[in-house]
Amino acid sequence: MKNAGTVIVRGGGDLATGIIYRLWRVGFSVLVLETERPLVVRRTVSAASAVFDGSIKIEGMEAVLIDSAEAFDASSEKIQVLIDPEGGAIKKIRPRVLVDAVMAKKNLGTTKDMAPLVIAIGPGFSAPEDVHAVIETKRGHSLGRVITSGSAIPNTGVPGVIKGYGIERLLRAPANGYLSPARKIGDEVSCGETVAYVDRIPVRAGVGGVLRGLIHPSVYLTKGLKIGDVDPRGDPSHCFSITDKALAVAGGVLEVIMRGMD
Repeated sequence: MKNAGTVIVRGGGDLATGIIYRLWRVGFSVLVLETERPLVVRRTVSAASAVFDGSIKIEGMEAVLIDSAEAFDASSEKIQVLIDPEGGAIKKIRPRVLVDAVMAKKNLGTTKDMAPLVIAIGPGFSAPEDVHAVIETKRGHSLGRVITSGSAIPNTGVPGVIKGYGIERLLRAPANGYLSPARKIGDEVSCGETVAYVDRIPVRAGVGGVLRGLIHPSVYLTKGLKIGDVDPRGDPSHCFSITDKALAVAGGVLEVIMRGMD
């Protein structure tokens, strides 16, 4: 399915990248809009990492940073990432589909008149008032379901449970400042081990496993911000592959797009 059309995705985190990957696999041209310093934790599977490194490869898909909307090439097989938090490129490129995958837990300005088909991911949006469809992101029976009337389940602030661990898996900034890593993504860590420092204060793992995510050192942190996570399953390969959750949400997005093409 080549030249299926252009989709703009606002946000390039790990959940958004599952959507981007599915779109890329079936032939859509994708432009990702990001901020100057994305707050992505799972950087090894986030298209947003192109902002920091210029490019990133994820499961055979390459995402590259471009410097303007005019530089966007709809014929390219690469995912293109643009620093454009205000979404100015949307009016210039006029995509067939717009996906808001910022995961801010609130609507930061996306409206359904921005494209013929506008889809939002997770809580903070209502269909059909704000967008044409919302995709459920909370793990459980409804994960990935399409909502055309109503909203997704509100954010609880509690991560999904893996091997009996939930909130213990998260790493949060103990103070304002910049992160100094002591370990890297993919490393095995023990419960209580220091994996990083923020303003010289140690950040310790709350559970043993593999360090699956860690925020980029160039991002200024505020106390309490999520800055990483540990996967207690202990399989380093999980750090470099798109999650089942991201792919399930992506399936919901593709369902809306294919129905919209009828």
